Amino acid sequence: MARSRKKLGEILVRQGACSAPQVEKGLALAQGSGKRIGEALIEAGFIKEKDVAKALAEQFGMEFVDLGSSEGVGSVQPDLIPEELIKKHFILPQGKSGNRMKLIVHDPVNIELMDMLRFRLNVEIEPRIAAKGDIKVFIENHFRSGGSIVDSKQLSADESLVTDSIDKSIDSSVDKSMDKSIDVSGDDAPIVKLWNRILTEAVNMRASDIHLEPMHDRVRLRYRIDGVCIERDNLPKRMQRALLSRIKLMSGMNIAERRIPQDGRIKLPMSEDVTIDFRVSACPIYHGESVVMRILRPDAVRIGLVNLGFEQDNLDVFNKIIRRPNGIFLVTGPTGSGKTTTLYSALDVLNRPDKKIITAEDPVEYNFEGINQCQVKESIGFTFSSILRSMLRQAPNIILVGEIRDREVGEIAIQAALTGHLVFSTLHTNDAPSAITRLIDMGIKPFLVASSIQAIMAQRLIRVLFDGSKELAQPHEIDHKFLRLIGMTPEEAEGRVYKPVPCAQSPTGYKGRKAIFEMMQMDSSIREAAFQLSPVSELRRLALQNGMRPLVDDGKLKVLSGTTTPDEIARVSQVEEGTGVID
Repeated sequence: MARSRKKLGEILVRQGACSAPQVEKGLALAQGSGKRIGEALIEAGFIKEKDVAKALAEQFGMEFVDLGSSEGVGSVQPDLIPEELIKKHFILPQGKSGNRMKLIVHDPVNIELMDMLRFRLNVEIEPRIAAKGDIKVFIENHFRSGGSIVDSKQLSADESLVTDSIDKSIDSSVDKSMDKSIDVSGDDAPIVKLWNRILTEAVNMRASDIHLEPMHDRVRLRYRIDGVCIERDNLPKRMQRALLSRIKLMSGMNIAERRIPQDGRIKLPMSEDVTIDFRVSACPIYHGESVVMRILRPDAVRIGLVNLGFEQDNLDVFNKIIRRPNGIFLVTGPTGSGKTTTLYSALDVLNRPDKKIITAEDPVEYNFEGINQCQVKESIGFTFSSILRSMLRQAPNIILVGEIRDREVGEIAIQAALTGHLVFSTLHTNDAPSAITRLIDMGIKPFLVASSIQAIMAQRLIRVLFDGSKELAQPHEIDHKFLRLIGMTPEEAEGRVYKPVPCAQSPTGYKGRKAIFEMMQMDSSIREAAFQLSPVSELRRLALQNGMRPLVDDGKLKVLSGTTTPDEIARVSQVEEGTGVID
């Protein structure tokens, strides 16, 4: 009699990936949504995709391959099978011996796929398991598809984007009398090739923005990677007109208009199944027009709650708050601090057939199937407030308001929360307690603020050390000034603080970003203080007394876990020495 296979939940608990209560919650979510237990646990933010892959490997008696390590990546031999099969089915060959092939898959129960591959490749399959996300990253990094803008040539960081052929072609296309203009529309035009190289490289380097900035003698090109601007190249001044005209043409702007700001949008295929959105903004400056292109990746907001950077206690609170039937949950922080990603990640978890979700956004950055998303259009009177009023007649369960900008929007959002809706929104404040006084300063009545808000969370994004190269910092390599700023002693830091080590895969020693959080739950004392118009200092004291962990302290935990460095926490938190309080 065949031995019964262990349950996935039991394996995950034994491996320490999650707890038994979390497995029970995951089972309930899986039954309600028709998903597998692993998918439900990932969406709930309890575990990572890699944890499920490891558990599946044990469950099916297969080998787990870590494609996040250099050893795992080095074992892949993609030339053994056709590229189309790799991309279509997310599989990777690991080696072949005689009539047997080692094949990395992400779904061991897909028997039909295994049978098809045996027939198509005429080999016996020895499956291994890796996380689907890691397989996808490998494919994106190692393959280039026809019919896309991808240039197969990879450039080094110090190599100019303007090749001799492009330079000479542009020179020959410019009439010295300036009566003729550069061709910016044909697919073979040199300026088109240059822009394709810029866009491709920026996406491959994980940039979030592309900045094209005319100077008096050159055009500066910069990428923002992991929140930090890096100068990529200085392009010749004579190319400025052609560069601007081409990007305006691609994004649907008026090429002839150079006096006022313009906005546009580009959708470009980077591979067979990946299309990238570029939000383009052109603004007149002294030496021409500055162009900023924001890169919106379709999977950027579906990274899972755990991968946002939550510590377990904050994650438990977050999961509890977003499942309440009503009230307001606010996320605060400056522009670019990841507020939208956090809220979208919450909506992704809550997006079920039995929930109606409506959003009001300016602009709609990412499209979600199953969610009703409304784009604000001020020019025709379709404002946040008018969308909100219309929303309430649509009988939603959950409402997302992109930003509370004024009293009218704030009051409607609060009324929605008080009448049985769960409302998510953002606010621009430095910390969580300040959000209460900000709303009251807008003119919203204190008792409405105090009674409607369930929790407020402040956040910042920090750069994450690249696991493949980071090293433990020696005592003499640690700057004690940064330790003081985050409230850490040299004794605590010794043997636990890591330093970034630049390498080929990460020139800065950092790769990716996570958030640090400050979670303030409302209780009776904080509600009473808000009603009495207490100052921010008193609200903060009560929140700390109620268990809130400040941003800097959350960052300290990231330092001690080897996720980031003391100077990164000090830089992002902007603390004053000796205070531990946001400046």
